[in-house]
Amino acid sequence: MTANQTDQAESADKSKHQPMTAPARGVPPQLRRLFQAESNSVLIATIALIVLIGALHPNFFNAGQLRDMLQSSVYVALLASGMAFLLSMREIDLSVGANFGLSLISTALLIRSGINPWLAGLAGIVIGAAMGLVNALIVQFIAIPAIVATLASMQIYRGLALALSGGQQVNGLPLNNSFFDTLAGKFLGLPISVWILIAVTAALTVVLRLTPFGYRVRSIGSNPEAAQFSGISQPWTRVKVLVLVGALCGLAGVLGLAFFTSGDPNVGTGFELQAIAAAVIGGTPLRGGSATVVGAVIGAILLSVVSSGLVYFNIPANWSSFASGIVVLLAVAVDSLLRSRRKARKSELGLS
Repeated sequence: MTANQTDQAESADKSKHQPMTAPARGVPPQLRRLFQAESNSVLIATIALIVLIGALHPNFFNAGQLRDMLQSSVYVALLASGMAFLLSMREIDLSVGANFGLSLISTALLIRSGINPWLAGLAGIVIGAAMGLVNALIVQFIAIPAIVATLASMQIYRGLALALSGGQQVNGLPLNNSFFDTLAGKFLGLPISVWILIAVTAALTVVLRLTPFGYRVRSIGSNPEAAQFSGISQPWTRVKVLVLVGALCGLAGVLGLAFFTSGDPNVGTGFELQAIAAAVIGGTPLRGGSATVVGAVIGAILLSVVSSGLVYFNIPANWSSFASGIVVLLAVAVDSLLRSRRKARKSELGLS
């Protein structure tokens, strides 16, 4: 058999196991893989929940309500998009909420000191990335898991936010500056922060799916030993991901300051657990090896829908965490069931 005949036989064998779906003509396969089915389940669940709440309470479909719901999900969504990278590597950063708060406070203090708000906003993103670098250095040089290092840094960053602000809100900012008008404004009916989230989500999806860096991230989570054997530097990749997560915290903090127009040292408390929950709900497994940024963002929107929906059913806000926990549990249970069924189906078909 010639080499050409061998290739044809292998292609024919592979085609027997391919699902019978119509090909998307004219769309490169790399782009088709960007938004594959990992996020479909959470998207369907989010739409179904919105429709259900809206059917029972039509005011929920109010454009302003839906816009506010998207706005409130932006900050956790940005943190969750970075958390997806970490979970893909079997790592967790528990300091993202505190990093968000400290970045917000730092930016507010810089603006109040007389620095141009746009420069202060850029500095806020850099500060967030620097705190991510601190996390990475702790993990690298003390040789402890990221979850332990960031548990400590979470307390440090939260304490710094309280100390720098004196435990008080940072007010007296120049709210007539274009920084606040622009970042808290709207474009085509959507908040600017939502457009920024869309752009970040698209960029991170490309990075995760189509770049060597994204491949290294997923390879480390899939099989650390094989990744190390193939020459992938796990410490250096971990440093890059933690810095990326920190920069996203800084960006979220800057957007949060522009929207809230003041700095609260307690802002962001609990965001770390919401970010993890959003990523898991969105289809990023805790076992590592795969991730979906789009799913993590939609997971954050789903949590925002749950919180907003409770108000319409006259359920106290104190039950929000309880409801979110139930959503996470159901999402993980359904995901586990679907994975088991897919695995059983592959076994029946004789696939690996």
